[in-house]
Amino acid sequence: MDKWDIFIRIFSKDIRTILKETAVDYDRVQEIRLRVQAPLLLIYGDQEFYLTSEGTLTTRRELAFQVTGQAIRETLEYIGSHSLYAFEEEIRQGFLTIQGGHRIGLAGKTILDERGIRTMKFISFLNVRLAHELRGCADGVIPYLYDQAGLCHTLLISPPRCGKTTLLRDLVRQISDGSEKAGAGTSRSVSRPGMTVGVVDERSEIGACYQGVPQNDLGIRTDILDCCPKALGMMMLIRSMSPQVVAVDEIGSREDLDAMEQVMNCGSRVLATVHGSSLEDIRRKPVLKTMLAERWFGRYVVLENKRSVGQVEGIYDSGGRRLFPGEAGV
Repeated sequence: MDKWDIFIRIFSKDIRTILKETAVDYDRVQEIRLRVQAPLLLIYGDQEFYLTSEGTLTTRRELAFQVTGQAIRETLEYIGSHSLYAFEEEIRQGFLTIQGGHRIGLAGKTILDERGIRTMKFISFLNVRLAHELRGCADGVIPYLYDQAGLCHTLLISPPRCGKTTLLRDLVRQISDGSEKAGAGTSRSVSRPGMTVGVVDERSEIGACYQGVPQNDLGIRTDILDCCPKALGMMMLIRSMSPQVVAVDEIGSREDLDAMEQVMNCGSRVLATVHGSSLEDIRRKPVLKTMLAERWFGRYVVLENKRSVGQVEGIYDSGGRRLFPGEAGV
């Protein structure tokens, strides 16, 4: 049984039958979206398609299979192994992570209490995001993240869906495992001893932990705080796990920046990502512009999707000097 056959078992019988007939490359499937009384959608190779009842990809809406409320309820039963109540905390956060590291986004009617969102019912919208590891995608990037003092504080800047989490994941793996190889694309010989890495995986996308076990390879010296807010998690790791490197995805709040500053002051390296299209774009954001002006980061890696998704536009030092011309993709 291949990966696709194993993966589609989480869906209702009618949708599973459709997906069995769908001729796709598993590694290029990014999302499957179920919305009640709406067409069944598949994001494949960065393009959106409707799925017909026969499993054919189409761009014609009138041919699409219509998702029913029963299909969504049955899918949720399979996802939760018929015990969805056991995932109450995950539902409260709006997503579930299943075996294989795939993430199921949920939307419906929220139920509130004095603490905020308590749970969710009448779940009518599902976004199934497939987890794909791309081991080695950081090979051309990682040599530029070191200077004479070692690993630099590094910020990955990327528009949505341009591979920043995929790149972050492989950087964590390579930093954790270390390497004795010569750096690709550079004449410098790079010997990198493995480092202890702490990952704050707020949305279970980096390690994709399932019942506490990471489904993605983050290296042999990596510790993961799963489903933990970034600002709280960074300080928890500093106090409890003594990481040499702290990695977080999608920073943006004042609390995130305050926690990163404390991590840096404690002597740990920071590896982070942020949504943006360029260094100039980050400078225009009120919360983030200070860290650029004060040169918190020694390296900036900018991704783009102009030529192809996940392309490295450039790697820059703390002063904005271009170090890498941007010929390698993620």
